[in-house]
Order: sequence, then structure tokens, then C-alpha cells
Amino acid sequence: MKISSYLSLFLSLLLLHGLFHSKLVIAVGTADGTEEWGYVEVRPRAHMFWWLYRSPQRSESSSSPWPIILWLQGGPGASGIAIGNFQEIGPLDTNLKPRKSTWLQKADLLFVDNPVGTGFSFGEDESLVVQTDEQAATDLTTLLKELSNKDKSFQTSPFFIVAESYGGKFAATLGLSVLQAIQNKELNLILGGVVLGDSWISPEDYVFSWGPLLKEVSRLDENGLQETNRMAQLIKQQIEKGQFGNAIDSWGDLESLISTRSNSVDFYNFMLDSGSDPLALKATGLLQGILMKYSNYLPSKDSSNGGLNSLMNGVIREKLKIIPKNVIWGGQADIVFKGLSFDFMKPRINEVDELLSNGVNVTIYNGQVDLICATPGTEAWVQKLKWDGLKNFTNLNRTPLYCKNDQQVTKGFRKSYKNLNFYWILGAGHFVPVEQPCIALQMIGEITRSPVPSSGRNKKFIE
Repeated sequence: MKISSYLSLFLSLLLLHGLFHSKLVIAVGTADGTEEWGYVEVRPRAHMFWWLYRSPQRSESSSSPWPIILWLQGGPGASGIAIGNFQEIGPLDTNLKPRKSTWLQKADLLFVDNPVGTGFSFGEDESLVVQTDEQAATDLTTLLKELSNKDKSFQTSPFFIVAESYGGKFAATLGLSVLQAIQNKELNLILGGVVLGDSWISPEDYVFSWGPLLKEVSRLDENGLQETNRMAQLIKQQIEKGQFGNAIDSWGDLESLISTRSNSVDFYNFMLDSGSDPLALKATGLLQGILMKYSNYLPSKDSSNGGLNSLMNGVIREKLKIIPKNVIWGGQADIVFKGLSFDFMKPRINEVDELLSNGVNVTIYNGQVDLICATPGTEAWVQKLKWDGLKNFTNLNRTPLYCKNDQQVTKGFRKSYKNLNFYWILGAGHFVPVEQPCIALQMIGEITRSPVPSSGRNKKFIE
């Protein structure tokens, strides 16, 4: 859609001077309706940016409803509009070339820069940054209410909250917030499920998993194992005492210790050294233990576009038209991480338990060689669930997974009981959709029960 420079200037002035009325939705999009994006003022002077892609495979005549996926990035403070979209599951990659494994084949995709202060989302002063996961969930629920009111497809399509890394904590709290809003008839939405990909649900269980796992793969010796276990025990004690500020400092110290003793293992793929994985974060910020910087998160293998920063502040900004001049996209919002620093080490196991007890479909998936949210840590927190189906789930055997018709190479395993599903994805680290795109696409199709697509026509996503 061609937007006049006058309209663009007008919208920018509204944003810059805080003249939006509460919860006003500003939305523009492409002429053919395949894309829409805009701002929702989720609180006075707090503006959240969203971008919706409608799948070319969507068919209103299908006997099964077409799903919508909300993708939540981690960090906290990493941009879903950019990272999840252009580097993981969206229709185009960072070189603006079609992605063969885009999840748009299985669902409409909604990306949000969450929380406020992330990416193109912004607050008009620093006091508007959220301090808790629950506050972030409230903002997201407000956004969903407004989008649902203006777009009837949200009211009839199964809606799936899919998250990666710290986004899993947002997903758990958002799932409960959405469920309550639906029950209170404040939100007209069909909650299809919550999907937790390599998610930071229980920091305690993850820090205890690091030492033994690295010892098993020879990245730590016995001395290193004992040191890391002692520090993990300290973190546990700090969490139990509610000393979350101290716990995050100790978490940083533990990562620095592991980096030293392992000769810089990659926290997103323990089979590699930090910096040698083209998909992983350059670990400088992570190993400082205070800010999980995503500025180089999943960098493009082809640097001809000048990097993600140049892409977002260049051609994408030009396409979107409505981004205020004083809002500069950044890959990781340090202000958001700092705002949530006292929530960072809090577990969200109880929230997952509550989702299960309320009958919400919960799916967990984990990459085999992830360290930061290691599979043994995920398995440990799952065993802490009080959900009445846990024993039966645990006693089930896993089913092997293959990519398409290839029955020779095992790509993963799946276990499901009632409304809990677990996928073990082999050969993947922290970024499952990137590192194992075929099985990840197959998995999300199973989770969302996407109808078998008709022959959809190709769409042009950059105009």
C-alpha cells in the first residue's frame, strides 16, 4: 500500500507527541491484504508494534479453521519483528529472499516487538518499561483485544502462542492472561495452545544441568564440574530466599566460570566454541552475565545487506512508513532486560501447571545441543509439575520423528499425553527453526493441526 508522505508525517507526529487516545490501533498494510502492521497504545504513552502476515495457504472454505501463530522472542528485549521474522520463521530471510521453511505455510504469523521498549515498540519515557512478566502479559493481552476487535479472523482461528528462550516465560504468563480474558468475555479468541521452545522456564534447573552435561561431553573436567555445581547450589539458595538480584549476578558469574573452564563453549550449541557458530549470539554480553545481548543474534551468513540493524533501519523502515523518526531499531533492548532483571531468575513452572490444569494444550520442544536451556534442565522442571497426567506422560515411550518421507534418519522424538506434548529435536541447538527447519516446520504443522494446503500462489512481501 502506498502511504502518502503527509500521512506518514502525521502518524509520526501523533506518536512523537503522545497524542494517541488510549489503546488506539494504527494499522496499515499491503494493497493485496497479505500483510498488515501498526501500533497499539497498550498503556498511556506506551506503544507496541505488531506485524501480521496472512498465509497464501489460508482457505476460508476449508473444513478445518486456519491457525494464527503469535511468535514471542526472548532476551528479554530481543525483537520478534526482526529476529523471529527475518532470521527464523518469516516469509523472507535477511537478504529478502523467500524462506523455503517459513512457518507461513502452516499458519498466519503475528510478530510483536515485546515488551514495550523492544525493537520498534517504545515508551515515551523510561518509567513505562515493564518490571515483571505479568506486566508484559497484560500489555500483550491489551494488544490482542484490540487486534481481535478489528480483525474477525482472530475470533475464528485457533490462536497459538509460540515462544523461544525467555519468550517462554512471557508465553506462560500470557497464556493465563489470555485464558482469563476469554473466560471473562473480554477477549474473543480461541486459544489453541502454548508452545515453549527452548524456554527459560526454570533458571534453577538449567544452571544445575550445565555442569553435568558439559562433563559428559568432555567440555568440563571433574574440577570444573565441582565448581559449577557449587555455584549452582548458591543460585538455588538465592532463588529460594527471593534474592533475585543476587541470583542474576551469580548466574553471570557461573557463565563466566563455564566459559573459562570449557575454553569458551557456545551456550547455544555445546558442540561448538563460542563465536564459531554462525547462528549463535556472540557471547560477550551473555558471559558478562548481566545483559543477554542479541545485537549479533543469528547474523545473516551474507553480510551484503549490512546486517540486521541496517536492514531494519533501512529498507524495512521505509516499507513500514509509520515508525517515528526518534525510534531506532536495535537487536537487544538493554533497558528492557534491566527492567526485568528481578524477574529474570524467577521460575514459571506454576504457570505451566495452571495452563495444563485448565485444559490448555502445552507443547515443549528442545534442541538436543542447546546449553542455555538444556534438555536435561527442561526434563527436570517438567518432573516438578503437579499436573495429574504427569505420571502417565512420564511412563509413555517416545515416538521417533522423520523429515517428510525419509525414514532412515531420525530427526527427533515426540511424546504426548492428554494436553502435554514434548518434542526432542536432534541436531539442533537453541534456534530449532533455523538449525532443523524441516522437522521444525513439520512439528508446528502437527501442533497447530494446519489443514492440508491447497496450491497457494507466491506472494511479494517487500514492495
